[in-house]
Amino acid sequence: MIHHLSVGTNDIARARVFYDAVLPVIGMRLLNGSAESADYGTGAFLFSVETPVDGKPAAPGNGVHIAFAAGRRAMVDQFYEIALAHGGRDAGPPGLRPEYDAHYYGAFVLDPDGNKIEAVTYSSK
Repeated sequence: MIHHLSVGTNDIARARVFYDAVLPVIGMRLLNGSAESADYGTGAFLFSVETPVDGKPAAPGNGVHIAFAAGRRAMVDQFYEIALAHGGRDAGPPGLRPEYDAHYYGAFVLDPDGNKIEAVTYSSK
């Protein structure tokens, strides 16, 4: 089981504007914030946005993306809309993805640093 996951950013303040708005939609909240990182969680999982420890500029990983579980399709829709309103870029609008599963409903966005994130549910509601 994954305990935590981190993605890099070159601008913590910009990342906070984005993630402070987007992550509450799927039940995550800011647990700790500093000039170097912003840590969000649910109690069982931690997602961090942080400046790289090696001092080099952050760059999104090639082919890496993070999928957050959503309870309902409306949460996926809201995640996508809020992400775009807070500096995210479209990487695949909300909708069924039958190529993955007949019930797979997801939306993909790039955060302000180019990290690909997704909200997904298998719920029919």
